[in-house]
Amino acid sequence: MKKINFLELSLTNMKYYDELMQSFERVLKSGWYILGNELELFEKNFSIYCGCKHTIGVANGLDALTLTFRAWKEMGKLKDGDEVIVPANTYIASILAITENNLKPCLVEPDINNYNLDLSKVRKAIGPKTKAILPVHLYGQLCNMPEILDIAANHHLLVLEDCAQAHGASLNSRKAGCWGDVGGFSFYPGKNLGALGDAGAITTNNDEIASILRAMRNYGSDIKYENTYCGTNSRLDEIQAALLNVKLKYLDIETSRRREISKMYCEGIKNPAIILPKVGEEESHVWHLFVVQCEQRNKLQEYLAGCGIQTLIHYPIPPHKQKCYSEWNALDYPLTENIHKQILSLPMDTVLANEDVLYIIDKINDFNI
Repeated sequence: MKKINFLELSLTNMKYYDELMQSFERVLKSGWYILGNELELFEKNFSIYCGCKHTIGVANGLDALTLTFRAWKEMGKLKDGDEVIVPANTYIASILAITENNLKPCLVEPDINNYNLDLSKVRKAIGPKTKAILPVHLYGQLCNMPEILDIAANHHLLVLEDCAQAHGASLNSRKAGCWGDVGGFSFYPGKNLGALGDAGAITTNNDEIASILRAMRNYGSDIKYENTYCGTNSRLDEIQAALLNVKLKYLDIETSRRREISKMYCEGIKNPAIILPKVGEEESHVWHLFVVQCEQRNKLQEYLAGCGIQTLIHYPIPPHKQKCYSEWNALDYPLTENIHKQILSLPMDTVLANEDVLYIIDKINDFNI
């Protein structure tokens, strides 16, 4: 029987072994491991790739979001108790960044066709305390950013894109992270652009917030031992920056392979029990995850495991049902709750062989409820 893992990170990174090792050795021999040339080069390269003016490397994707809200508070654009519209079905990190800053999440249900924010519901959710929108490009598909920007402009709202799963996703050649006022990225190892540890970045075209964020990630300091802000320690280190510089060169190639696999899935899976993902423009989806729906999700997952196919659930429990937000546990978001009961992520890995993809498709088509 075949054994197909959900993700083979070691194989993915081994493709670039020589370049990664050269980068590691260069940093090792330099003797400079924090806020040096490697980070500066990665920030420059990622800005060019995304098409934005500034990239600020930080420790992880959660910090990218959290520090942005904190910077906006420093700038007087937000205050305690202000509301931020956010998808109810997002990963909890999006919510944590809001509550960490004493802001109030306003959970909005998604569009069932793409799992991103339902903009008709966003409009209804806007109230006098609404000050920002946090669109999440979930599973790798860009939100309808032109319409979100129109909504934000009409209501004078800030826009922070959660791009943790959408490196390189674009619409009309404009990439994720360069639509809103700010974009937050994660380079967690399993991401489309993944480090070999935790890492993240913030993108923006705004000079003022870029300057504040550079200080805030470094104890709130622009000048050593002089602290302008109550900052934190959230610096993307030299080793991770060097490794990311290597992998960034191959990101578009990796994305092309993800699109090839997703096309095989979409064209090959014919089982009526399986609801396939829907996508608009090809460039708008980078397929961080290939997520299907099935009413008998648990049965399907067990069946595929029996066929040697590992699948994962992103995510089994929605944020408003988590223990850490017990005050929300009685809230009712039926569409979100139903999604979390039915979604299943199929293997999506750039080292996945075509024959393995076809094997997965065949087994799914043979699945009986």
